[in-house]
Amino acid sequence: MRRFWPLGVILVGIVLVIAGFIYDVLFAGIPYPDPTPELAARYAYHASIAAAIRWCGGAIFLAGLFARLIRKITRGS
Repeated sequence: MRRFWPLGVILVGIVLVIAGFIYDVLFAGIPYPDPTPELAARYAYHASIAAAIRWCGGAIFLAGLFARLIRKITRGS
């Protein structure tokens, strides 16, 4: 199992990116055309959470790719 941990990190990153998109659709959604300040603040709050989830997922995905690349270079195969 130790052999495949970079692949697991990559998969966790992909799952987090997808989860960020799902959170964005379910909680932030499409902003209203002329929202009240309360609705605009709520949308901005949930949109920022969704963006943070996506950015974390992207960073974890890239870390997994980097680990896999380093592992491939050091192992030679």
